[in-house]
Amino acid sequence: MFKPMSTVVTTLAAVAAICAASYLQAQSVALPGKKLPGKFHLLPATLETTQWGWFNNAQPPVLRVDSGDTIMIETMMHSHNQVVPGRTIEEIKKMRTDHPGRGPHTLTGPIYVNGAEPGDVLKVRLNKIVPRAYATNFNVPGMFGQFPKEYQDGQVKYLYLDLERKVTEFLPGVFVPLKPFPGTLGVARKESGQYSSVPPGEYAGNMDIRDFVEGTTLYVPVHVSGALLWTGDSHAAQGNGEVNLTALETAYRELNVTVEVVKNLKFDMPRIETPTSWITMGFDSDLNKALEIAMEQTAKFLAEQRKLPVDEAAKLMSRVSDCRVSQVVNIKKGIHCLNPKNPASREDMERPERETTQYYVTHFKDKDMNRAMDDASRAMIKLLEEKKGVARLDAYGLASVAMDCRVGNVWGAEKNVHCLVPKSLWRAPK
Repeated sequence: MFKPMSTVVTTLAAVAAICAASYLQAQSVALPGKKLPGKFHLLPATLETTQWGWFNNAQPPVLRVDSGDTIMIETMMHSHNQVVPGRTIEEIKKMRTDHPGRGPHTLTGPIYVNGAEPGDVLKVRLNKIVPRAYATNFNVPGMFGQFPKEYQDGQVKYLYLDLERKVTEFLPGVFVPLKPFPGTLGVARKESGQYSSVPPGEYAGNMDIRDFVEGTTLYVPVHVSGALLWTGDSHAAQGNGEVNLTALETAYRELNVTVEVVKNLKFDMPRIETPTSWITMGFDSDLNKALEIAMEQTAKFLAEQRKLPVDEAAKLMSRVSDCRVSQVVNIKKGIHCLNPKNPASREDMERPERETTQYYVTHFKDKDMNRAMDDASRAMIKLLEEKKGVARLDAYGLASVAMDCRVGNVWGAEKNVHCLVPKSLWRAPK
């Protein structure tokens, strides 16, 4: 039996007080044998170092660091660590309805970066990600997600993460590869006041871009002194679209990042650098507008990279860039585009319209990007039910953690969305 929520929070508070005392005595430590560009800091997740579901640029920082420092950040599960194995979907729903106006995420921070000022760019490199050994996926009945009216019933699944094999068995014989990434990592908004952690924006935040993994770097515009860096909504894996609202939601034992203040780099939106690509993005409540913003950002990047007029760069985008639907469930929907670092290269442009040897595929087109995405993802959920015999709510969840929705031709009268699920998820019993 689980303890009442009030007892859990009280117990957490007691533990947090002990941890916070240790944290305040030793914010930075030296690691023998490790050569780092700056100091190394430890930031545990306690009730004193986290916020449940909101950003506020007036929140006092829990840690101060210098440009070039490295931070080992710990994160919590949703709702101040209350979404843990044993919690029912009814209890999870009550946590949302009892706390309107804020998100479910537990955010560690804010971290004040000395020297960061409005107009600068904060560079955050993900050095290492170590999740906990379990995760959850759930859809809240009749609320949130891509299809709340169609899923008035909900469910929650708790899953073991095999960190050695880097998979989780989502259903018997169905294994989802683990690709941990922070669903939320961003800086404070320029607007004063308290804001929900759910929508992403020019401050980054809840981007839910699954390509933002270990070894990649976020560049985000700074809006207030110190930048005020936050992270949470820790994921073990996610499908493009995140259609039932959640990915493989977990917490991190370690999110190791290095921060650097970059002067004279004028970005108006975040960008992500991977070993081979630059990722541009767009966010809006209307997926058509999110696509427009992503295309504008991509054209701007290609023009800078290749020293072309923006109109020529926009034409080039259709031949070299790979755009995906990041998510459609965070108030502001997201589209991100991968662009090759090597000007002689192009991204993976595979956009099948029907099943291949590698993928189950659904494809829809419509002049409205929202409808094209709805129809393509709804069709994939039905395909999983009918062709693979996956139960209705499990199909919704599996699509949320493993489906890859790709943006096809958008230059004609209609927008194209191609949703793919790898056949490799299904493994024969050994």
